[in-house]
Amino acid sequence: MQREQILEHALNALEKHGLAATTSLLPQLATSSEVTLPQLEALWRDSDALLYDALRYHGQQIDSWRRQVLLSELDGEQKLLARYHVLSEQVQKGRFPGCLFIAACSFYPQPDQPVHQIAEQQKQASWHFTHAILVELGLDNPTMVADQLELILEGCLSRLLVKRNVQDVATAKRLAEDVLRIALCRANGALA
Repeated sequence: MQREQILEHALNALEKHGLAATTSLLPQLATSSEVTLPQLEALWRDSDALLYDALRYHGQQIDSWRRQVLLSELDGEQKLLARYHVLSEQVQKGRFPGCLFIAACSFYPQPDQPVHQIAEQQKQASWHFTHAILVELGLDNPTMVADQLELILEGCLSRLLVKRNVQDVATAKRLAEDVLRIALCRANGALA
């Protein structure tokens, strides 16, 4: 089994059982995969190291997706809302991309902890993605709107950690659409 497959298994386990499962992650993967515990321990000294690597790998997947969206033919609004379409598809499959980063910041609250840092980096990357598109759209205050849109997204991801209800994604998308439309109206002078 390749390293990426093990990391995917780890992400699946963490998405299903939460970060509390981190302590038993290595033994759990050894029983559910073709890899033995000593083989896993040769790659990761402990479950926290595996968690860090899994989050880093997941972050790379999301970064790649963001680059594809930015290079796509979608308009700015579609680019901003594309995350909700993907999130909805993944939740229907029992996957919760992005939720682990929100959980990691709470589960590892110390700012100097590596897992917290990688989660915070991913949250910042999401904000910069949003902000860049808003600047491209020519909004009056793209920083404030980016803060609002990221708050909606983080709230949605936090709620998914607990409720796991795909309807929450639709609600968050609708709220993001409303915030974006108001910001676009303000930029075009409709609310002056």
